Amino acid sequence: MKLFPVILSGGSGSRLWPLSREHYPKPLLPLISEQTLLQETANRLDGLPDLGDAVYVCNEEHRFLVAEQVNQLGKKATAIILEPQGRNTAPALTLAALYLAEHEPDSMMVVMPADHVITERQPFLDAVRQGCTRAEEGALVTFGVVPDAAETGYGYIKRTGAQGEGAAYQVARFVEKPDQVTAERYVKEGDYYWNSGIFLMRTDQWLEEIGQFRPDILEGCRKAMQQGAQDIDFFRVDRAAFQACPSDSIDYAVMEKTGKAVVVPFSAGWSDVGAWSALWHVCPRDMDGNVVQGDVITHDTHNAFLVAQHRCLATVGLDDVIVVETADAVLVANKERAQDVKEIVSQLKREDREESRVHRRVYRPWGSYEGIDNGTRFQVKRLTVKPGASLSLQMHHHRAEHWVVVKGTARVTCGDNVFNLHENESTYIPMGERHRLENPGAIPLEVIEIQSGSYLGEDDIVRFEDVYDRVQEN
Repeated sequence: MKLFPVILSGGSGSRLWPLSREHYPKPLLPLISEQTLLQETANRLDGLPDLGDAVYVCNEEHRFLVAEQVNQLGKKATAIILEPQGRNTAPALTLAALYLAEHEPDSMMVVMPADHVITERQPFLDAVRQGCTRAEEGALVTFGVVPDAAETGYGYIKRTGAQGEGAAYQVARFVEKPDQVTAERYVKEGDYYWNSGIFLMRTDQWLEEIGQFRPDILEGCRKAMQQGAQDIDFFRVDRAAFQACPSDSIDYAVMEKTGKAVVVPFSAGWSDVGAWSALWHVCPRDMDGNVVQGDVITHDTHNAFLVAQHRCLATVGLDDVIVVETADAVLVANKERAQDVKEIVSQLKREDREESRVHRRVYRPWGSYEGIDNGTRFQVKRLTVKPGASLSLQMHHHRAEHWVVVKGTARVTCGDNVFNLHENESTYIPMGERHRLENPGAIPLEVIEIQSGSYLGEDDIVRFEDVYDRVQEN
């Protein structure tokens, strides 16, 4: 029976602000290695026999970023399924199961969140092999992390049966995040595991169980898939049908109700890196206990998490702090209050500030742009266009643009004229004129764009043609 990774990439990671933003969230960030968490997850099952290409379920806003990161690994995707709105993990898994039931009916699924860390891959692979045997028999397998501390930030799974590792046990119950005293009792008793949020089951078995316990979710997802359509490299589910689907987690919808739930314990350096303090625990630290990334200088600083992305960061006489510097924001927090970073994000959203949504550098399927300067009726951006890529044929109602090529060669469409620009050459795009920027060369194209006008928002774009099929999104 073929095994397919199902990678759920819908989390926002607001507790890891300012690195994680709404339009560039935690799974897409390289937090513990040169690879992003999504890429680490995509590689996690390599080496298992009869392994199919992964099914990815992600927010449609992130579709090109996910596809690009998969492509960077030299991997293919069985499908990249786009959610127009997050509806929690049970609908996300059901979408993947319905897709596999049509294309790979004799299959099993390993369901993995894209934003977790597992530092020891072999013990996890061993646990998956053990779980496959029970899943083939019809069990719904979850993986319980053997706790090494009385952690209050995780839910727990209580097993039945005798103690011992390397086997699957019937699940007695799932329990919510406990207080400290209760967590210490769980660890002492020895038959409780952290709930990893990783699952393994036959595709047909999941559809049977979700149909039994949450037929409304199954029906909503089935309508969304039936009314959906393939869109370039993506499967776009029907927006209205999916938004009408109830929201629920895999645990609440099925695992807490079924009599077929079993837990396989494992110990492999797992963390959901839900906050900066959790990331500090899994990252390499120096002799003073500091995690240091970027241009950082420390003096008498201990057990800190320090990130500098754009300038020199210096600390003196600080212990147990988090300092994260990005181009447009700096976070300074006590490590013990790391969970409260989400309150800063909530405040930014209430004030409708861009820092909650995007970085100064914003990624697009053709490349990226970065804000350099802005003022009344003007702003300046640096555009980077990948070799062979092109922006849409578009027009703006409220702004004109001036383009200066600083690296590479640009092919410019402006009205009925098509021409090339080389380094240190420029052109003017009048307000209301159809235009397009392309990179016909073999190196990245860099352009300084000066915008001027009464309104400079990104929504002042009318697309006429687009190789990335974004015309319908106007």
